[in-house]
Amino acid sequence: MQITTTFRHMEQSEALKSYAEEKLDRVKKYIDEPITAQVFFSVEKKIRHIVEIVITAKGISTKASEATSDMYAAVDAVIDKIERQLKRYKEKIKAHKPSTDGNGRQISKKIFEAESIDSSSEPVVISTKIETAKPMSIEEAVMQMDLLHKDFIVFTDAGSSNINVLYRRKDGNYGIIEPQQS
Repeated sequence: MQITTTFRHMEQSEALKSYAEEKLDRVKKYIDEPITAQVFFSVEKKIRHIVEIVITAKGISTKASEATSDMYAAVDAVIDKIERQLKRYKEKIKAHKPSTDGNGRQISKKIFEAESIDSSSEPVVISTKIETAKPMSIEEAVMQMDLLHKDFIVFTDAGSSNINVLYRRKDGNYGIIEPQQS
């Protein structure tokens, strides 16, 4: 875990820095490596001690802050907040795990050589891969797409059993391509 600490309006403290690093080890069990954590310690009006932690890992980013009259208590409180957020996130992922009951439809993914498409001859296939378009709801597809950092996802609609394509638009919204029944 890569941890950076910043002290604002206060003297640097090795004891406080090592205490925060020790407490941050508790969150490793919830998320995969590599993990980067930024810890900000600040004091306002000499009595308000604020700790803010930003954690970034593969597929997840979380932030929490806490203000108390004691810096060590603030570290404990913010670590508890982060742990609750990560537990909730992990439970959400488990609840939305794609089903492996074989209801998905097989789709073929082909990669073509670019020059062969531009020419008038038959396109040259570089590779072909068979994948399963897993059944899921639109909400699950959005979550999977965000977790995998993809711009689109092909899935089987759990309600209609049709193949759909969900994509991220340039304006930040989502679009869906679904077949029309005639």
